[in-house]
Amino acid sequence: MTQIYGSCLPSDVDSLLQTTTKCVNAVADWMSANRLQLNCDKTKFMWLTTARNQHRLPPSGPLIGSTVFPPSSSVRDLGVFTDQELTMRTHVQRTASRCFATLRQLRSIHRCVPTSFFQSLVSALVLSRLDYCNSLLIDLPSTLLQRLQSVQNAAARLIYNLRRCDHISEALISLHWLRVPERIMFKVAMLTYRALHGTAPPYLASFTCVADMPHRHKLRSASTEQIDVPFFRLSTVGGRAFPVAGAKVWNSLPTDVTSALLIPPLL
Repeated sequence: MTQIYGSCLPSDVDSLLQTTTKCVNAVADWMSANRLQLNCDKTKFMWLTTARNQHRLPPSGPLIGSTVFPPSSSVRDLGVFTDQELTMRTHVQRTASRCFATLRQLRSIHRCVPTSFFQSLVSALVLSRLDYCNSLLIDLPSTLLQRLQSVQNAAARLIYNLRRCDHISEALISLHWLRVPERIMFKVAMLTYRALHGTAPPYLASFTCVADMPHRHKLRSASTEQIDVPFFRLSTVGGRAFPVAGAKVWNSLPTDVTSALLIPPLL
């Protein structure tokens, strides 16, 4: 799978579209010269921008050969659905829909298997979907996170055969399940911890410790494990970027957690 990215100001979208068209056509020509063919049915084009700038985008996409690709409202990349405004609404809706479909199938075998085995099935088939790439859901509106939380609540009620009117907190505690917002923060904190200790992919290691900044040596924060939070403009998009969100989550952790040493894996 080949992906082509580009960025520009809203006033330069026409120039970027022309550059993208030339690039994709060059890829298509290379594939044709090597007896390959670009699959137009699986080729998608999408603009990523805020809702305020949607009207400034051209209605058509790049022209590849004789085919014009209109902009898509959402695309799927490695199982994650990304929409134009980066709200992750499509991903949340698709994830919740698939999880509820799996729970309906599991309900038919609930009485045929032991509770411990059924709990393992729910964790493998439902919770794994909720946790997949959930670090991308950091700082989403509570209305979207509540949709995913309803999936987790339904899974706990199914395991313990609870009614919809029964409280769910004790069931989640008994199962040792963190709630969805807490699971997201845990994933971001874990990725940040690995990035700081050199065990994460290099593209995630983009943090700057406050203690390493020369102009902050005399501040009280220089003696802590805090990370500098980069400047960002849009809280709906820039505030959810990993360098920003990871630094915020890391700085909110207790000192005994941020100062913990990396434990090497067991061989």
